[in-house]
Amino acid sequence: MRAMLLRHHSHIEEKPLELVEMPKPKAGKGEILIKVKVCGICHTDLHIIEKEITPSKLPLIPGHQIVGVIDEVGEGVEKRKVGEVVGVPWLYSSCGKCQACLRGMENLCENIKFTGFDVNGGLAEYHLAKEDFVYPIPQNFSFINAAPLLCAGIIGYRALRLSQIKKGEVLGLYGFGSSAHITIQVARYLGSEVYVFTRSKEHQILAKKLGASWVGTADDEPPSLIDSGIIFAPAGSLLPKALKLLRKGGTLALAGIYMDRIPEMPYTLLYGERCLKTVANSTRQDAKELFYYASRIPIKTEVETFPFERTNEALIKLKRSKINGSGVVVIDQS
Repeated sequence: MRAMLLRHHSHIEEKPLELVEMPKPKAGKGEILIKVKVCGICHTDLHIIEKEITPSKLPLIPGHQIVGVIDEVGEGVEKRKVGEVVGVPWLYSSCGKCQACLRGMENLCENIKFTGFDVNGGLAEYHLAKEDFVYPIPQNFSFINAAPLLCAGIIGYRALRLSQIKKGEVLGLYGFGSSAHITIQVARYLGSEVYVFTRSKEHQILAKKLGASWVGTADDEPPSLIDSGIIFAPAGSLLPKALKLLRKGGTLALAGIYMDRIPEMPYTLLYGERCLKTVANSTRQDAKELFYYASRIPIKTEVETFPFERTNEALIKLKRSKINGSGVVVIDQS
């Protein structure tokens, strides 16, 4: 099979992903082999490539928003069948036995593994996954439009839950990329008013189109304070700005796996029982609930596609915030 392989960390501008030929994997016990159709790209891929977070193995095939067709099932597989369209997210597996898993917090599993981080990911023609950690794709979604749901959608939904926003309240979204453009649709469906803070004029236009009642930058003053907020951009400098606009008792959820330095700030910005909540990974239940809403709303994903051979260029465009919505690499057009 062909795959995009990361042999060593480097700035994405140096185009470190190599298109190589490598053996096609075989499905073992409890595994399914997926013929990959598309794979979404994500800021986490950039953080891995540029070593802002360090994967457990190199060389590595990145990619964790995978949509494809089951090509082969291994011994003991009963829930999935050949020919089924499925998606694979960031959560590759959890052990089910540690303290976190037993408390219903598999996203914090002591033996957790991630797709495209601990095991090879989806920027390849085939991907090996665990039967219990893949999800049927709703029939009203194409391969391309489903891909952003697998990480941007799931992590955005978890961040929305952890923000504790309630119907009729005002939610602030900081950054308006792949995840936020899905999250706003769920928030609006559940009855929240949404303010969007982003520097990009293109992203501001998209936010308005998707139902934001106000858009501006993090330095602008919105019509009112926010009841809850979610920071998607990996910029620590946004925290004091967001806290300044957060009502007493409100929660600010930090959705990124990586954030640069958080500046020193006065305690008064937190005082008043304001809460900072980091969002770490996701659970299978998050994925199931997100797909429920995806079909019911239905969620419309804004997507820009890239050919497999141009994966490096797609990630460069993502880093420069030049993708409006989500970027998706098309691996098999058949």
